Amino acid sequence: MIETSPDADTGEVSDSRSIGASLASPERFAEIFDRHWAEIYRYIARRLGPEAAEDVGAETFTVAFRNRGRYDLARQDARPWLYGIATNLIGQHRRTERRRHELLARTGADGASPSFADASDARVTAERLGPRIASILAGLPVDERDLLLLIAWADLTYAEAGEALGVPLGTVRSRLHRIRRKIRREFGEVDPTRLEEENR
Repeated sequence: MIETSPDADTGEVSDSRSIGASLASPERFAEIFDRHWAEIYRYIARRLGPEAAEDVGAETFTVAFRNRGRYDLARQDARPWLYGIATNLIGQHRRTERRRHELLARTGADGASPSFADASDARVTAERLGPRIASILAGLPVDERDLLLLIAWADLTYAEAGEALGVPLGTVRSRLHRIRRKIRREFGEVDPTRLEEENR
């Protein structure tokens, strides 16, 4: 029998328990949607714009619902899984994302909500770094851009970003090292991203 009692520490039902319960009672998956929709939507909107975010966000949760039987119930937090699905779907809209970064590089205007930018203030935000970083983002290989934005905009740890992308922690670290080197070159050997290894 699937346990659905609240977590002793937080008083909330974990994502894994909600997903497990949804296997027998599909309506329980609404708990995952309610818990994570706003965050996933904002991330997608940052990458693709609000026009596409609603559809891609809805598709993210549709895919998650369809695949919930394959979810690893040992993982209490479903955020990396959801971000991984969203990232794959964003991949189908690469041209839209590239145009968005190119526009930001020219204008410096970003439609992300301030509260989302504030949540990752210590990391990369397009508002803070301006058009030059947007230009760098537009030119990064897809795997590097996905990784950087999962850490900077989705506020995932290195391990969570690796889980979302299906790559080992060592790969995450080496990709970030390459990205930081490129950014430092562009910014005259100053690293404005301040991706701090010790907390990752």
